[in-house]
Amino acid sequence: MLKGIPSILSPELLKVLCEMGHSDRLVIADGNFPSESMGKDAVVIRMDGHGVPEILDAVLQVFPLDTYTDKPVNLMELMPQDVGKVEASIWDTYKEIVSRHDSRGADAVGNIERFAFYEEAKKVYCIIATGETAIYANVMLQKGVVIN
Repeated sequence: MLKGIPSILSPELLKVLCEMGHSDRLVIADGNFPSESMGKDAVVIRMDGHGVPEILDAVLQVFPLDTYTDKPVNLMELMPQDVGKVEASIWDTYKEIVSRHDSRGADAVGNIERFAFYEEAKKVYCIIATGETAIYANVMLQKGVVIN
């Protein structure tokens, strides 16, 4: 056990987060996300049984967000046919979590069109596959630098 490290972060995940460099990205994926097919060129870490919010909060305790980009956190945008029909209320939770860890707060969070999100996900360093049941609950993070 280590002091100050959220217990939900496994040794495998900590290793991967440490390996990542500035501008590398990761996806924390909901249970419907095609993690294995999108992550053919990435490290895929399974965290079934956990939801995205608890993982996002734990990751952001050790993972600096990129300060050289306006939106280092990106969500999968609703499909046009889902607008007005689907409520992605989990996004408010994400913005609250990001606000606790980054001074830009909700301004650090953007949206990417669904299929563009998939294309970007194919290029990430790591995909964390969760058991999250909320839809449109995928979040992409871009790593920044640690400044002492």
